[in-house]
Amino acid sequence: MGIVLRNLQNVVPLRRARLRKDVETLRHILGVQKFDLGIICVDNRKIQNLNRIYRKKNAPTDVLSFPFYEDLRPGKMPCALHRDEFNLGDIFLGVEYVMQQCRETSCDFHGTLTVVAAHGICHLLGYRHETEEEWNELFQRESYILTEFNRLTGSHLEPLTKRCTQDS
Repeated sequence: MGIVLRNLQNVVPLRRARLRKDVETLRHILGVQKFDLGIICVDNRKIQNLNRIYRKKNAPTDVLSFPFYEDLRPGKMPCALHRDEFNLGDIFLGVEYVMQQCRETSCDFHGTLTVVAAHGICHLLGYRHETEEEWNELFQRESYILTEFNRLTGSHLEPLTKRCTQDS
């Protein structure tokens, strides 16, 4: 099973091979290599439209996740019974939005994109952040994933925020 990576924007130059490799590493860390995963890179206009339709927020954002298993509890692996159920879902990365945030904070774009992808994958695996307790659970999982990612790759990535927000 694999990753379907689509770049539907032309605003930000994207190193697709690096993103694919980083996401493969994240899947390995999480033990979900046998599950398909869709990653769609879009501009601000597209991510804002999706955000407005699905979250009722008329603003661009960094990531939107659409899980195949909608009622998955955090920390539980999907139980695929048939071959076509080996799917985590799709993640839309707002690469233009991420690039703008990186320029404002002087952060590395590709590293930040990997962190945002990790956040999106956590959402596909049932993690939420609508309450402080859920945020803490998600933050702990992201911290673990990125610590392992750093150990395997020599990177120095960390979660984007350490506080509960309703926007991401």
